[in-house]
Amino acid sequence: MALNSIVTQRFIKCHNKLREENRIRSSRQFALSLDYLPQSLSEILKGRRDVTIELLRKAVETYKINPVYVYTGEGPMFMSAEDHKSFRVLTIVTNAQDDERIVHVPVPAQAGYAGEMANPTFVQDLPTFTLPDYKYKVGTHRSFDVAGDSMEPTLFEGDKVICSYLEPTLWESSLKDNYVYVIVTRGDVVVKRCYNKLKSEKVIELESDNKFYETYKVGVGDIREIWYVRAKISPFLPSPGNIQNNLHDKMNQLASTVAKQSKLINNLSETINKLVDKQED
Repeated sequence: MALNSIVTQRFIKCHNKLREENRIRSSRQFALSLDYLPQSLSEILKGRRDVTIELLRKAVETYKINPVYVYTGEGPMFMSAEDHKSFRVLTIVTNAQDDERIVHVPVPAQAGYAGEMANPTFVQDLPTFTLPDYKYKVGTHRSFDVAGDSMEPTLFEGDKVICSYLEPTLWESSLKDNYVYVIVTRGDVVVKRCYNKLKSEKVIELESDNKFYETYKVGVGDIREIWYVRAKISPFLPSPGNIQNNLHDKMNQLASTVAKQSKLINNLSETINKLVDKQED
């Protein structure tokens, strides 16, 4: 799968910079070091073909080319050692027509997914699927199993959340308070309601809908990926009878509670009246 020409132009600038600084001896050596055909690289450098995602991924790994610069034109051409250590290139899976598929990350794979650093094989071995809605055809989407009860009653264990990828360059400006996101850290995958404190504190505050769990903060340096939750797939579908029965039960409970409270108020009122009467006597 090839990328558009503006990205290719920035890739060429990075290649030329490497040559200027003698970090590579030649374009041929650059191509061979990335397991790429020198003839094909020559076509890219002459503007006759676009850089591929796979070639760009290898260049990021090997020469610390900054993908944020390549994709957006912002930031330095190359990453520092510290940036490179924590940076993770997102692996995508496409079909024969180069249409992107939605990768699903089940619970047993989540620890491995969080721990993998730019390992495309791991992601490519995960199950994939497509959805008919057009909004899932644009951009990169991923789905995750929900584990535990920390997001009840919004999400239950066994639910699947379908998410769109939030580019690292957009974290500070586009992560919205009180929305639900999947946060992939260096050791975990969590679904939480988030509050953006990146500008002021360099952290995101993670809150559970189940108030039994305490709110906590995660530093930007520990975050690998952020996914905005757009929809959920739930295995539980209550029948209309169940819904009606549940509503009926709740109304009965409410009526019973009101009756008990009324009785308590009446008893309290009687006690007060008796005390007043005694004092008057």
